[in-house]
Amino acid sequence: MIKSMKFASIPVRDQDAALDFYTKKLGFVVLTDQPFSPQRWIELGIPGAQTAVVLFTPPGHETRIGTFTGISFLSADVQKTYEEYTSRGVEFVKPPTTEPWGTSAIFRDVDGNQFVLSSR
Repeated sequence: MIKSMKFASIPVRDQDAALDFYTKKLGFVVLTDQPFSPQRWIELGIPGAQTAVVLFTPPGHETRIGTFTGISFLSADVQKTYEEYTSRGVEFVKPPTTEPWGTSAIFRDVDGNQFVLSSR
């Protein structure tokens, strides 16, 4: 029986630049950073969450870099998170929009990967 999602993999071009973005701009924390040929296995935790993200591109998946990931990050206050991240230099391709089901925005990382930021 599946209990939870362990991690989601985010394909990146430059692991050092991605690590800098996710830790300094989004506030994620390093859980693991070790060699994993030919790259490093970089696993990041989201403070207060059980699911992690991995900055790793499996061989043959380079074309996934810079696309819409299908990953949605949860925020208790999308507008406040949008303002905080914008002040840190995070690029949003869609500002917060409120719908009957909640509020969402879309942002990019340093590689152009797009993510949804949404409320419940």
